[in-house]
Amino acid sequence: MAALGSVLAALPGARRAKQPAAAAVRRPALGAGSRARPRHGDAPGPFPPPPARARPGPYLAPGSNPAVLPADVLIADRSNSRLLVVSPSGNVVWQFPRPGDLRPGQRFAVPDDAFFTPNRRYIVVTEEDDAAVSLVDIATHRLVWQYGTPGSPGWTANKLWNPDDAMMLPNGDIVLADIKNCSLLVLRPPSHVPLERIGENTRACYHAPPLHWGSPNGLFAMAQGPQYLATEINGDWVDAVTLTGRVLWSTHPPGVAYPSDSSQIGPNRYLTVDYSDPGQIVEFNREGRLLWRYGPASGPGKLDQPSLCQQIPRSVDLLCNDDYNDRVIVVDPRTNRIVWQYGHTGVAGSAPGYLDQPDGVDLAPPYSFMVQRGRHAGLPPRSCVAAAAAACSFGTAAG
Repeated sequence: MAALGSVLAALPGARRAKQPAAAAVRRPALGAGSRARPRHGDAPGPFPPPPARARPGPYLAPGSNPAVLPADVLIADRSNSRLLVVSPSGNVVWQFPRPGDLRPGQRFAVPDDAFFTPNRRYIVVTEEDDAAVSLVDIATHRLVWQYGTPGSPGWTANKLWNPDDAMMLPNGDIVLADIKNCSLLVLRPPSHVPLERIGENTRACYHAPPLHWGSPNGLFAMAQGPQYLATEINGDWVDAVTLTGRVLWSTHPPGVAYPSDSSQIGPNRYLTVDYSDPGQIVEFNREGRLLWRYGPASGPGKLDQPSLCQQIPRSVDLLCNDDYNDRVIVVDPRTNRIVWQYGHTGVAGSAPGYLDQPDGVDLAPPYSFMVQRGRHAGLPPRSCVAAAAAACSFGTAAG
C-alpha cells in the first residue's frame, strides 16, 4: 500500500442546555504527581512538550496539578462538535474545525472519540451519532478522508451504524467497532469498501463471538500483539480477540452495568468504565475478578456516564472523560482523588474552560494510545483462521 500521506493527497478536499450549579462545591483535595518524561529515542509529537514546571492556568479546576500530565490532551468535545487540544495548564493550543477549515460540502458533527495516528500526522475521529469516521490532518486543519455517509446510518459499503473508537494501525488501516451492525471492521483508506468485517452484518446483537457481538463499542490494541480487547455492551462482556476472528478469552467486568472502551493496562490487568449514573472506573483481570474500583455515589468525585479512561503511560494515573459532567479529569488510584480537571462540573459551555459532553480523550504523541500500542497491533490478516472463517467477510479494497 502506498504511504498514507501520498494516497490521501489525491482526495478532494442544538446544544444540550444545563443549569449552573446552585452553589459552589468543595472539590476533593488533590494529590501530588510527577510528569513522565520522554524516553531516549522517543520521536517528537506535533505539539511542543509542556514546560517541566507548568503552573495551573485560570481554566483548570482549583487544585489541579499540571505535573500529572506528560503532554497535551486531545478532547472530542461532542456536543460542541469540535476537537480541542488542551495543555496541562489548561490552555487550548489547537482546535478543529475553525472557521474555513471545512471545505464546501464537508460535514463534521458530534465527535465521539478521537485518537492520534501512529505517524503523528493525523487524528482519526469517530462521529458515532452521525454515522461517519473522519481523518483530520493536524498541520493543515483539513478533513482529508471520510468513511460513511454523515447523518445516514446503514449496513452496506460506505455505511456505518453508530461506529465507535476508530484507530489507525501503523500500516494505515483503521479498526473500529460498528455498534448497531453488531460487528468489527477493518478499513483501508482511501477505499470506501471494508477490508474486513469480523462478525455477521446484522442488527441482532448478542454475545456469540466471533460470529455475533453484543453491541461492540470498543476495539483496543493490547500490549501483546496482535491481540485486541473488544467490549460488548449487551451482557457486560470483554473479549480478547485477534483480527483473524480468534477469541482468546471472554469475561464479565465485575459489577458493571454498561461497559465502555475497555483496554489493557498491565499483565492480566484491564480497565473499563461504567457508562451509568453514578458511573464507575473498574480494573479487573481475565477471570473477572475485581482489582480496583472508583465510583463515588455522591459529591464532587461522582461520575456521570463516563465513556473512556486511559492509563497515562509510565504512571498509574487515569485520564478520563466524564461525559455528562462536562469535564475531563485525571484520577489517582492511589488516593481515589481527582488530581486534574478541565471543564466545569455539570455546566455545559463552549467558552475557554468549558466543555459540552466530552466523549473521548487521547494524549499527544509520543504518549498517545496508538503511538504507544501501535508496534504491538500487528497487521490485518488476508484470511480468517479456518475455525472462524464464517465470521469474517472481505471487501474489494486492494492491498
